[in-house]
Amino acid sequence: MTIFPETHVRNICFDPFGITHQSISSELRLKLLLHPHVSRCYLPRLSGGSLKVISLHLAVLAVIQGITEFLPVSSSGHLVLVPLLTGWKDQGILIDVAVHVGSLGAVLIYFWRDIWAMLAGLGRLVRGRRSPSAALVGHVIIATLPLVIAGIALEHYGIDAPRTLELIGWTTLIGGLFLYLADSIGMTVRRIEHMTIGASLLIGISQIFAILPGMSRSGVTMTAARICGYERPEAARFSMLLSIPAILGAGLLKGRVLFDGSHPELTTDAFVAAGLAFITALISIAIMMAWLRRASFTPFVIYRLLLGAALLALAYQA
Repeated sequence: MTIFPETHVRNICFDPFGITHQSISSELRLKLLLHPHVSRCYLPRLSGGSLKVISLHLAVLAVIQGITEFLPVSSSGHLVLVPLLTGWKDQGILIDVAVHVGSLGAVLIYFWRDIWAMLAGLGRLVRGRRSPSAALVGHVIIATLPLVIAGIALEHYGIDAPRTLELIGWTTLIGGLFLYLADSIGMTVRRIEHMTIGASLLIGISQIFAILPGMSRSGVTMTAARICGYERPEAARFSMLLSIPAILGAGLLKGRVLFDGSHPELTTDAFVAAGLAFITALISIAIMMAWLRRASFTPFVIYRLLLGAALLALAYQA
């Protein structure tokens, strides 16, 4: 396989399922997957004239995504280990979107009371009546705006966050330390009903750091909420509600490709992956919320420190 110089690397379209991957080393394969300018095309291997995807690959990906998406442990830090440990390739943007949409479904089901109350609050607001539920909608919007603005700016200037093992290792490690400090010094006296514009804006600004792979969107928002003095379950609750517009936006943007009819088996795989992600995300959310009602974020911090150390060990060993 020809390795192009850096000046031409933007033109590389890496076929993650192509036969050529058999002839390159695991280290080179990982570097291609992590390179910020290498586009990862979904070109599954043809078998008997039809598309074929390894079911185990999709199952593992969906389960990992579902479990780690809403825990403050960084899903990208886990997903980067999959090709390294198994030799599997990037599954493509469509499957990524599918598992995120499946995870979104879990949030909608678990927090259906909050979502219903927010919709009802909007209805009352239209009729000129204020309510705490309508205020919560406003806080979610305020907290979402900084990430939207940052995303548009990065897209406009063509800035991509590098997906290197070193960066993911360090962000996973540093994010864990900040979560520990915030959880240790933050008061536990506020609930979502006490949310202020300043607090929602601070939590929203923290989401910008989640653009860095390994930082964890859930992790940074829960950290910011704990700094503001919100109770642990309330910090997680607001973080989950903030995930709805972010995941929904990505799903609407890319999801239409799933229904173009040109890849029926790919569409089926996407639905299967979304279903698995939904089930595992729902279970992980329930377990985390039950844990945070009784204990601290310390187990998640320890896990992040171990994962970050492992990633850095792998990065510097290579």
